[in-house]
Amino acid sequence: MAVSPLTSLAFTMQSARGGYALLLGSGTSRSAGIQTGWEITLDLIRKVARVQGNPEFANDEELISWYKSTFGGEPDYSRLLEEIADTKEQRQLLLSGYFEPTPEERDEKKKIPQAAHKAIAKLVSLGFIRVIVTTNFDRLIENAIRDEGVEPVVISSSDSISGMQPLVHQKCVVLKVHGDYLDARIRNTSAELAEYSTETSSLLDRIFDEFGLIVAGWSGEWDPALRAAIER
Repeated sequence: MAVSPLTSLAFTMQSARGGYALLLGSGTSRSAGIQTGWEITLDLIRKVARVQGNPEFANDEELISWYKSTFGGEPDYSRLLEEIADTKEQRQLLLSGYFEPTPEERDEKKKIPQAAHKAIAKLVSLGFIRVIVTTNFDRLIENAIRDEGVEPVVISSSDSISGMQPLVHQKCVVLKVHGDYLDARIRNTSAELAEYSTETSSLLDRIFDEFGLIVAGWSGEWDPALRAAIER
């Protein structure tokens, strides 16, 4: 009987403490009730349909069919955002409601750190993980790490990279390659996701060169610039 990959990874992380970085995608926050890009796309289409006086749809297939016949193309997250909100500032305001819990959602334990975030935060506090790269706009992982008594260095723009200390001296770095939902500079259209700044690309090159990589909840489908960084 062969040793499982997870067992092998556990031994490697134990012996090379801090030697792995995490790459977290939207699947990590799905259990918190934060929608994926596709779910947000469908929700935005429903809102557009209501504004245009269309009734509720029985299922997602009917909704998609309506969109195709009305707008002449497949539903696309980037295209839809650009059509609804012209500027980065408008898109940031539009999307903030998808990440901030209402009082009712907070009572239901939604849009707050879940088991995965807490487990990662525990690994950070114990020194097993020091670098986290995430495509998520939300702040669940940062909040979970703070709950463990560690203040992470959060990098969500090129400006933050210029003044940061070397990775080797950091207790924990969270690199939000697509930005933070409270910052109007978030990246969420195809054009914005096609390439990163020189500073971000250089930092990713260092991370992927110096650390092993554990990927969770990331499909890679919508992130060409991040795929290119890994391929490099």
